[in-house]
Amino acid sequence: MKTIALYALDTMADWEYGYLVAGIAMARQQGSSRYELKVVSDGGGAVTTAGGIRVLPDGDVADLDVESLAALVLPGGDTWGEGHTAVLALARTAIERAIPVGAICGATLGLARTGALNARPHTSNALEFISGATEYTGSEHYRDLRVVSDHSLVTAPGTAALQFTKAMFELLELFPEPIIEAWYGLYSTGERKFYDQLVAG
Repeated sequence: MKTIALYALDTMADWEYGYLVAGIAMARQQGSSRYELKVVSDGGGAVTTAGGIRVLPDGDVADLDVESLAALVLPGGDTWGEGHTAVLALARTAIERAIPVGAICGATLGLARTGALNARPHTSNALEFISGATEYTGSEHYRDLRVVSDHSLVTAPGTAALQFTKAMFELLELFPEPIIEAWYGLYSTGERKFYDQLVAG
């Protein structure tokens, strides 16, 4: 069983990872045993989300074995402009090995700081949001889109949690494509027909 690791940090944006972790739980409830979700932090200590929720992670990001990773998920937060050395090193290694990495909102600034976005199509909250990172030279690869999925790397702005989650579902093949499309249709439109498709699937 491979690990989907969610990196938890103080001020992490609650709305950006909720759909994804719920989907992983739903897949397990339906009998899939390919993935387990593990929440990790820098040092393994508790964090407080942007919404004030206290989260006690499962462990330290430094203890993760990259070979056991199915994906690394980096949610947004207010502190990505500095630090987070261990998880960013892990993200670089994962990207180099074509292990899925999903970065949304502020986490894209973290990746920009490592140079990981310099030669890959990507997006963020805005080009100006990441262009101040001294290691970032990838503006020609920036795409003003809701989500960009480039092989094993998914990036999105903080306003695109649905699109981000859909791209991660597809990359991980968490559900069959018709189920993913029905899920996305339901949560993006609220139309009953998509609910019926999910139930039928």
